[in-house]
Order: sequence, then structure tokens, then C-alpha cells
Amino acid sequence: MISEEILQKLMPVTEEEAQILQGSGGIDRSLYMGSRDVIEGHRLLKPGKLLAVRPHTRFIDFPEHTHDYVEMVYMCRGQTTHVINGKEVILHAGELLLLGQNTRQQIHRAGQQDIAVNFIIRPEFFEQTLPYLGTDETPLRSFLMDSLCGNHGRYLLFNAADILPVRNLVENLLWTLITDTHCKQGINAMTMGLLFLQLTNHAHRLQTGSAEEDAVVQTLRYIESNYRTGSLTDAAAIVHCDPAWLSRRIKTRTGKNYTDLVQEKRLSQAAWLLRHTDHRVADIAVSVGYENISYFHRIFAARFGCTPKHYRDCK
Repeated sequence: MISEEILQKLMPVTEEEAQILQGSGGIDRSLYMGSRDVIEGHRLLKPGKLLAVRPHTRFIDFPEHTHDYVEMVYMCRGQTTHVINGKEVILHAGELLLLGQNTRQQIHRAGQQDIAVNFIIRPEFFEQTLPYLGTDETPLRSFLMDSLCGNHGRYLLFNAADILPVRNLVENLLWTLITDTHCKQGINAMTMGLLFLQLTNHAHRLQTGSAEEDAVVQTLRYIESNYRTGSLTDAAAIVHCDPAWLSRRIKTRTGKNYTDLVQEKRLSQAAWLLRHTDHRVADIAVSVGYENISYFHRIFAARFGCTPKHYRDCK
């Protein structure tokens, strides 16, 4: 699943694991946390760093805890069993588990051949990453970022084992973090941004641990592709639920109704087209779903604080 060269760097028993095998009696809490059951990022990250990686500690059960950072677990080989917010989740080779801050996690002991890595990510890292790529806010990306960087205690599980770009990007991240790669910070920012875009594009492979959350995610994914002509009724049919029920779930989870989210996506796409093409403003308005050009000008100005022409000239 992952290159043998990287596996060979992750396989050796660490000093911590050696002490566990010698009967140390349990996790050395001082490596991870203070008096509370919260793993603290400053204990795992070098000063001033926003991203780090470490092999998952094997041979012992890891007691229930939360994190004050975003954790991304990648299963390189074998499997690990997690209990997340009271629900058992088995992570298989090639799968990615992203844990938001305040998510409760417990991990059953892993064997010597069960190789996982934990990425320790400060939320500020994401703030640097996506602008670095010039990506635009969309309802789906906003939802995923809020799930991770908010204090909701949520998790995202991606079945990415057969998605080659995801595997390659994770391997690139691992390589730069476990070797002395030049320009590591810029490479990691670009790689993580690309990884997040790939995961967003494969949101149909995402599980959140909640049927309601999954329905909202799939609706946001539907909007990504059908913002021009899609409808709440059609979205509800795809996720096999009642439109009124789905409308309430969307409002509760995002704070916006379906129409608001469609408009947000349309305007985001219009802004991208204004920056990256020389199409006429009227043609762009029609292409994103607005036949009434005057209305498009009005809502665009309300969203961005200027006319579409001025937006294009300033960008």
C-alpha cells in the first residue's frame, strides 16, 4: 500500500515501545499530556511548527483522550481499532481518519505489523494551506474545515485505499516529514492543500459516524456539481430522505438553508471565472445559473463589496 522504503523507516521499535515491551506498565503520560486527558500539541511539535508526524505507538491500549489540535491518522499496513465518541471504528490499510479538536478517542493495542502514522496539525496550518493554493471557499469545503477546526468533537473517515492521488500525496507528506527535505514547509503546505482538495473531490468516500451528517455532506457534494440547476428535492432523492427533513438538517448543521448554499457556490464559481477567464460578465452570470443579470450584479456586490467588473480589475 505504501512504499517499502518508507515502511522500513516506520517499522523499527521506538524507545517508547521498547519500554512498553519491557513492562513499563502503561503510556508515559508526560510525553503527551498534563493533568487532563488532553494530548497537547506543544509536546509533539517543535517550537514554531504547525505540522509533525510520528508513528502510532504499538503494543498497548491508548486510554481515552482528546486533542488540542487536528489529528490525521493514516494506516500504512494492517489495521487499528479506535473508539471514537463511543463508537468503534476500524481503520484499514490505505484509510485516513481525521479527528477534530475535542473528539474523544480510545485506541486498542496494535501489533508489530500494524503500522500507522499520526499527523499532528495545528488548525492554523489549514489557514495557510488553502490560500496558498488559491482555492475558493465552497459550502462543502467550509463544512469539512469547520468539522476539523471547530470545537465540535467530530471525525471524518475517508476510504481512500484505491485512490492513487491520495496515496501518493500522503506518501509525499510522510517522506518530507521523516527525511531532511529542503524547503519542507512550502512542500508540506502545497501537499496538504492538494490532499485536502482530493479528499473534497472524493466526498462520496467520506463517513462521519452520523447518518444525518453523512446526508448533509452528500447534499453539499451534490451542490458542488449541480449548483446551476439542482434542487433540494433532487438532492433529497439522492440521499433517500424527505426534503423537509433534509432542509432542517442542513440549516441546523450549516446555519444556512439550501438556497443560501447554492448561491454561495454560484458566487464562488463566478468569482473564479472573473479572475481566471476573460468571459463577459453577463456570460459568467448565465453560466453559474443567473438569467437575471441585474440580480446577479446586486447579489455579487453584496457578497464581495464591489461590482463584478471592479472585482476582475482588482484581482
